[in-house]
This record gives sequence, structure tokens and C-alpha cells, in this order.
Amino acid sequence: MFHLQKEGSIEKSYELMVQTIKMMLEDEKDIIANFSNISSVINLYVDKLNWVGFYILKENELVLGPFQGMPACIRIKVGKGICGKAVADRNVVIVENVHAFPGHIACDSATNSEMVLPIFQNEEVFGVLDLDSPEINRFTDLEKQYLIEVGNLITVFLSKQSYKAPFHN
Repeated sequence: MFHLQKEGSIEKSYELMVQTIKMMLEDEKDIIANFSNISSVINLYVDKLNWVGFYILKENELVLGPFQGMPACIRIKVGKGICGKAVADRNVVIVENVHAFPGHIACDSATNSEMVLPIFQNEEVFGVLDLDSPEINRFTDLEKQYLIEVGNLITVFLSKQSYKAPFHN
């Protein structure tokens, strides 16, 4: 059982978020359970989100994984939208105003800004962690810093696992 609560400053809360996710990944080996709990923990600690979750790369498509929020797009081609750009670039993508992003895929019309982090397994893109906000310019360097730490923890977790099919066909 986890007792999660925000504490003091935003930075202190984000440190607790990272510590909580680290403990979860050490205690559980199931990817679906972990990705479900990670999206829940991020949703708790990061304010002003309307969606947070994972897309898993299968062949040349990102396929919807565990998430918190409204129903989402199920499949996204690599290179398409913000999630597909993060995979193609192999880098974090932060978009201050998704309506100004050419080719944005609008899964939830309430989304105004987005941050997507590629997740790696053995130096290959495994999928992405996607965060959406109803606020313009929601994501700062602080969120980027701590969510990259989360991504690094997931990368270490995945490097210890032999997930292939059905996750990568």
C-alpha cells in the first residue's frame, strides 16, 4: 500500500514522485502494472494535467498503453503528431501551444500544451510517456528535469526485462 501526498514545494513533491516510482519499479516486474501506477503517480504529483500515459512502439506505430484521463487515440504513426515526433527525434518534445504545432493529433480537445518523453530499452525506443495539459505553456524545465529522471528509471527497469512480443512485434 502506498501513501502518496504532495509535500511542501513543487520540487520536493517531484522528488517524492521520483522516489515513489523508483520503489514501485524495484518491487514489481509487470510492465502493465508499473506503467499503470506510474501514470497515476504522475497524475497525482504534476498539477494541471488532463491526460498522462504511455504509448508503446509496435512496428512503426505507437499503440495506446496504460494512462489516466479521457479515452485517447489508439494508434499513432512514428513521425506523426507530437508523440510520433518524440520517437522520430529520440528526444523530449515540449509544445507550448498544440494548436500551433503542424500535424498535432487532437485526441482531447481540452489539451493546449503537451510534453512527450521517449522511453528506451537497450538504446532502442520502447515507447513514449505523454503528458497533456489544458493550460498553454504548462511544462517548464522543472517538469522536464524530473520526468527525464522518471524516464531514466523506466529505462533501467526495461533494460532488466526481456519484453518483446506482444510489446514489440
